[in-house]
Amino acid sequence: MSQPQPAELVQAAEALASKPISHWKLAWWRLRRDKVTLVAAVVLALIIIAALLAPVLSPYDPNIASMKGNIVNRVAPIGSPGHVLGTDEQGRDMLSRILYGGRMTLLAGVVPIVIALFAGSFLGITAGFMGGPLNMIIMRINDMFYAFPFILLAIAISGALGPGINNTLISLSIVFTPPITRVAESMTTSVRAMDFVESARASGAGNFTIIRYHIVANVAGSIVIYATTLVGVSIIAAAGLSFLGLGVSPPNAEWGIMLNSLRQSIYIDIWVPALPGLMIFITSMSFNLLSDGLRDALDVRL
Repeated sequence: MSQPQPAELVQAAEALASKPISHWKLAWWRLRRDKVTLVAAVVLALIIIAALLAPVLSPYDPNIASMKGNIVNRVAPIGSPGHVLGTDEQGRDMLSRILYGGRMTLLAGVVPIVIALFAGSFLGITAGFMGGPLNMIIMRINDMFYAFPFILLAIAISGALGPGINNTLISLSIVFTPPITRVAESMTTSVRAMDFVESARASGAGNFTIIRYHIVANVAGSIVIYATTLVGVSIIAAAGLSFLGLGVSPPNAEWGIMLNSLRQSIYIDIWVPALPGLMIFITSMSFNLLSDGLRDALDVRL
């Protein structure tokens, strides 16, 4: 069998180089080279799996003290016999409460962003595409929410609705809808003026068809990436509401309310009360690093 000549190898290499690469394949290649994003994704995956498997992994009931009435068992240090992460001020196992608390914290951090993503995308795309008086009405109402710092607005809404996980989801969904609406409206306005949209309109396509096949297809990715940057902020906000008594109600385990209940125990053992805060920091930071990596990987300009 004859060996390929150098000229043939050069032509084959040029053919491979000229072959277009899928945008998603290029994004996946970038993600695999981004070690920080991969580490953040692994950490988040472990936290989510641990939260989902809390009933299996937890050695104790998170809401019941393992030794009722035994004051010696309260605020036990990390590494105590039978309690790997110690106990809280009521003698409840910290490992169990951290695992179950992750469920409530992730729920309160992710669900509002998902709701705000759909609501904000609908409002922003509608305002950006239709323009005119409808755009003015939607965006002026949207700007009204920007007159207040988002955390103060969340506190005000939660205070009016009362404590509870459902009211926390409602208040945070309302708070995070305006920024997503503004991003969706800005991107839709720029895409609407492009030639392919004008060509689709000239060919007789209706507004719904243009929005579905041309607008959403070009703005959805960027809106989703922006929404992921808000998940870490939402987790911190949800924990803050619980810390203030406006979120999850005791005795349910949630990282924010655990910080509140353990704040006096810091004078006894500094490490046990720091555990919920450490989990909030790691989770929110991992979401931020993951969203930054996704944004860079999907950036067509790179």
